[in-house]
Amino acid sequence: MLVQKRNAGDAASSPMIKIKVSHGSYHHYITIPAQSTFGDLKRVLAHETGLEPKEQRLLFRGKEKENDECLHMVGVKEMSKVILLEDPASKEKKLEEMKKDQGILKAYEAVALVRVEVDKLSEKIVALERAVRGGNKVVDKEFVVLTELLMVQLLQLDTIEADGEAKVQRRIEVCRIQSFVDTLDNLKARNSNPFNNSTNAVSVTTKWVAFESGIGSLSAPTPLQSSTKITQDWELFD
Repeated sequence: MLVQKRNAGDAASSPMIKIKVSHGSYHHYITIPAQSTFGDLKRVLAHETGLEPKEQRLLFRGKEKENDECLHMVGVKEMSKVILLEDPASKEKKLEEMKKDQGILKAYEAVALVRVEVDKLSEKIVALERAVRGGNKVVDKEFVVLTELLMVQLLQLDTIEADGEAKVQRRIEVCRIQSFVDTLDNLKARNSNPFNNSTNAVSVTTKWVAFESGIGSLSAPTPLQSSTKITQDWELFD
């Protein structure tokens, strides 16, 4: 195969020609030096089509052309028609990436819907916590129902197949739900036994407080010395 040796300035100094490049239902008219290569043409088409040179296949007269082949050497001239095809492997890769991106977006939206529901439940949990801390008795069913609703959202998260950022967001919501369930368990226990509460319970210590005055002192008073004198001398009576 004969290949024409070109100097660096040959393509720039050669006459310009206009080529019609068909890409599917689109047509691109490219003006390029006649002595350019098909590789040069691909680089120009990259700006027009968004396809990288490695993603392009150029056909002229029914044959695919290599990057180092010169346009004028294979008969490309003014208004010649060149067909542009996207490389099948590259196209398949793009489709896979597109599906993956759509999957991530779908998962992200699903997690966002769960977050909205969990936010609503969190408001009810805050209200319950305020009531319990305020000393109000709450029906146990309130804790049970909220816990069950949180578990429903947890199961919903489990059905979401997520990757990337969506997976991170799903994990955050799982941890948040688990934290709310723990909070409800603690509130329920506190509501059932309000006296067993470290916050409101009276602290009892075994430390005695001594007052300066003997009256009311928790210290045992010092015993007084008796003024009665006891002797062993017996007196006899008639």
